[in-house]
Amino acid sequence: MARTGSRPIDELVRLAMIGDGTAFTELWDTNIDSLRAYLKGWIKHLDDFYVDDICSKSFEKAFRQISTYDPARSQFSTWLKTIARNTALDTLEQENRSSKKYVSLDDGTKSMSVIDQIGDEVDTPLESIIKEEDKEHTQSYIDGLPEIYREIAKKRLIDGLQYKEISEEMDIELNTVRTRIRRAKAMIDKMKEDGNE
Repeated sequence: MARTGSRPIDELVRLAMIGDGTAFTELWDTNIDSLRAYLKGWIKHLDDFYVDDICSKSFEKAFRQISTYDPARSQFSTWLKTIARNTALDTLEQENRSSKKYVSLDDGTKSMSVIDQIGDEVDTPLESIIKEEDKEHTQSYIDGLPEIYREIAKKRLIDGLQYKEISEEMDIELNTVRTRIRRAKAMIDKMKEDGNE
């Protein structure tokens, strides 16, 4: 039985299945390096931004689908890599579709990716709604996020910091901040939808 720290993987999976966010964070800590290495080895041209983005999406999917994991069929790390592989394929397909929609207006010597052009413009509708809500209510959604997203979400959605400020304050790459905030907002949106059903 694989172990992480002082707790076996199977125990962490069991705890994560009943909603223990700390256990899921331990699963992240245990598997993130091997997942990054797997993705970089499998798709050589992926830069660190895409690898981190795919890892975040994969763990988000794993967190939502943890109840479907069957330890009798595979190890947790194998199940996670399968999710990451499918997520990578989906991400690359979406990127290819998106890149076909944009026409370059420069002389062809320099091309900026869409993500490089995204700035800290006006708040999205979700951010506007969140800002109007009671901060305690917003904080309760943030508390329900996996640990990796909590502090960044609080700094953006409660404290109102810009992406660049968060990046500098937490010493995290700007693209990673953008990715984690995007994931956090998506999870909060899902929590709100589930709460209204």
